[in-house]
Amino acid sequence: MTSPDAAANDDRRLLRRGVYAILIALAVGDATGRLLAVDSVNRLDAQKRAVNVRVDSLRRRLVEQGLDDAAVDERIAEELPAIEREEALMRPFLSSNDRSRWLAIRALVELGTFEIDGVLDRHRWNTIDMVQHRGRDGELHLYSSKPPLSYVPTAGLYWLVTTTTGMTLGDEPHTVGRLMLMLVNVLPLAVMIAVVAALAERFGTTDWGRIFVVAAAALATMHKPFVVVLNNHLPAAVGAAFTLYAVARIVADRDERLRWYALAGFAAALTASNELPALSLLALVGAALALHNVGATLLGFAPAVAVVAAAFFGTNYAAHASWRPPYAHRSETDPEDNWYRYSYELEGRTIESYWLDPQGVDRGEPSKAAYAFHVLLGHHGVFSLTPVWLLAMAGLAMWLRRGELFNRAAAAGILLMTVVCLAFYLTRPLADRNYGGMTSGFRWMFWFSPLWLWGLLPAADWASRTRRRRGLALGLLAISALSASYPTWNPWIAPWLEAWYAAG
Repeated sequence: MTSPDAAANDDRRLLRRGVYAILIALAVGDATGRLLAVDSVNRLDAQKRAVNVRVDSLRRRLVEQGLDDAAVDERIAEELPAIEREEALMRPFLSSNDRSRWLAIRALVELGTFEIDGVLDRHRWNTIDMVQHRGRDGELHLYSSKPPLSYVPTAGLYWLVTTTTGMTLGDEPHTVGRLMLMLVNVLPLAVMIAVVAALAERFGTTDWGRIFVVAAAALATMHKPFVVVLNNHLPAAVGAAFTLYAVARIVADRDERLRWYALAGFAAALTASNELPALSLLALVGAALALHNVGATLLGFAPAVAVVAAAFFGTNYAAHASWRPPYAHRSETDPEDNWYRYSYELEGRTIESYWLDPQGVDRGEPSKAAYAFHVLLGHHGVFSLTPVWLLAMAGLAMWLRRGELFNRAAAAGILLMTVVCLAFYLTRPLADRNYGGMTSGFRWMFWFSPLWLWGLLPAADWASRTRRRRGLALGLLAISALSASYPTWNPWIAPWLEAWYAAG
């Protein structure tokens, strides 16, 4: 017979799971709405002007041919759809960053090559995030600068979509692009929130604290605005979430099945393949699991890491005939090994690499002190834009002081990785001190979100105990949700704090 306390706890668990489901549904609905509306609206006026010029020219020619007004209007109505297609500048691909991947995907599926020369144009399909080097034919070609593993799986999905529907990104960019982003962004986001909810159930101690953390995962992280673009940050965060979950199953729950070791290895390696500093996660997890059970680590963790490593370097070699990814080819002494210094011909024009003379934020922040301030607490601040992470740091410190062995070790590891990765970015040379480019947050740290959300749990439980603490936590959550919602249609805009700084 179930005791009254156990029955009440079961009821609360069911209620919490219902709330989690509601929050996930809200996050999916919000992401899908953004995705269905995404478009390069900044190009709308130029597109309208181009169409109007063509229509006016057509009207003059028809009048000169002696057609009456009714016949002219009829012909224009017939020609208008074709004119609009030819002059279309609108596109659901909002930045050179994500268009770099889309161009590579098109080239792979439509042309059977990693070379993107054949799909470039000046108005719709272009990017600055590309490199140039000699191909296997001995000629210079342009390529996406993104690691090929970040787009090759999506190219497989595109092949499936275009094979089954006949639609292409060139002809139907909105329909095909949005469908693919639903599958590669929205669904993984929902899965990541579900994993965070599972961790909250396992490690949280209060209803309010658990729900608070899952609400933050659903509505207050900077993955929310990036769901409308192809990016490496969301896959990295999903990988980090599964890594933590698998390690918790092994160490905290003492579940020694090899599948958890394999999941930890695969997920940690996937995170590192998307975010280079996440090699720290891969190394720490590998070392911790080896200390815990070296045999299972060798049989489960290591082979899974090897699979991802083989895919990363194999696709890179297939694309570039080099084991080093494009960003490692920046030699200052060997022009053949600096893939970012180039010029190319396109539609009768000679165009030089953007990276020969970067503009705006890409020039880099001259002052290291100013850069550190703005990365942490200023206009791109990890803790000013998303102040709920201040609670997360406090929660990690709480677990360091009084948590169980797994909690203490995991908290120490997360804090260590946070410091190491921040130090890595803060000590970069001038050209790399660009806050992640024109974007709505310091995106290079986004992959930490599921780890910090786990660290948030003890602080959220602490906050749940008094009204004043709850009010403080909710205020920090509201500001974080504001920052995540500010990029209403495009994540590639300056954060609201930068606009506020400029206005002041």
